[in-house]
Amino acid sequence: MTSLRRVQIRGFKSIKELDLELGPLTVLIGANGAGKSNLVSFLSMLSSAMSGALQLWVGKGGGADTLLHYGAATTTRIDGELEFATDAATSAYSFALEHAADDALVFAKESVGITCGECSLRTNLRALGTGHRESLLTQAADGGDRAAAAIRAAIGRWGCYHFHDTSPQAKVRLYHYIEDNRSLRDDGGNLAPMLYRLARTHPDHYERIVSTIRLVAPFFDDFVLEPSALNERQIMLRWQEHGRGMLFGPHLLSDGTLRFMALATLLLQPPELLPGLIVVDEPELGLHPYALRALGDLVRLVVDRSQVILSTQSADLVNCFGVEDIIVVDRQAGRSVFTRPHSVALAEWLDEYTLAELWEKNVIGGLPST
Repeated sequence: MTSLRRVQIRGFKSIKELDLELGPLTVLIGANGAGKSNLVSFLSMLSSAMSGALQLWVGKGGGADTLLHYGAATTTRIDGELEFATDAATSAYSFALEHAADDALVFAKESVGITCGECSLRTNLRALGTGHRESLLTQAADGGDRAAAAIRAAIGRWGCYHFHDTSPQAKVRLYHYIEDNRSLRDDGGNLAPMLYRLARTHPDHYERIVSTIRLVAPFFDDFVLEPSALNERQIMLRWQEHGRGMLFGPHLLSDGTLRFMALATLLLQPPELLPGLIVVDEPELGLHPYALRALGDLVRLVVDRSQVILSTQSADLVNCFGVEDIIVVDRQAGRSVFTRPHSVALAEWLDEYTLAELWEKNVIGGLPST
């Protein structure tokens, strides 16, 4: 498995400068507005760039000026560098995005490198070009560049998720194209097609998803996943209650239950369908403390097969993990500061208090501050 070992960022939103090493599991905690979601946003931007949609992502985000640290008048470019590790090699991807006259972002540089020994990655970086508006990684990979191919493949297997929209008009509550089932969408909108596929191609994993949902929602019996009688290319997330034959639609699922269904499906997929990196922003939304503990169990299980990054404000969810998994995000002098607590220094505290209690007492930081 290729893992994201290190990420360096300069000039992106509230992140003036960041150099962060990542492990199999990273849990970002902090106050509202501290900047947790901005790291998630940075990774989402790179994921879009790999599919040739950087400018679309920038436009949807409000333009380049909103992405630069305190705007283009203060910061003119975003710099990023990522290191990826496998058992055999380490590869790096470095880039700089500069503000353009039409409020777009243009690559001032883009380079890749790979090493199998003790040589510095920086000395092995090879420039891909300058002045382009979309990443040249795919072009370089198709041309035989090993480093570009490895990095494109790694970032191409990222999944960045935020299951916040469970409104009556949310895609997950509506009919969906049945063949949209290659991977779970970032908003969970194609949950019904994904479950339909898993029920037919991976029944053991499907049953595991259903049984896990029952632990959190005992009234739930099973999904009823059938193409629409009026349009066989459309499917809706129908379900049945335990002990009753009546058929219900997704509009009768609570927001929290629907979000947990999406999370369970994401984390209990077959290994070959799992993203290489799973990033979930605010997974705790609408979940009961018992459901949060179940979610914590799922996350601890999946990190053996996928790297995971969570951004949360939930004390109950934080208690599911160890201090070594935590990154505390604070806002200091208008910028986001990411700190890893020292597990040795906290050992005596943890004999008497939970990790969440240390957070709430501001022993490890992560509370609102002026």
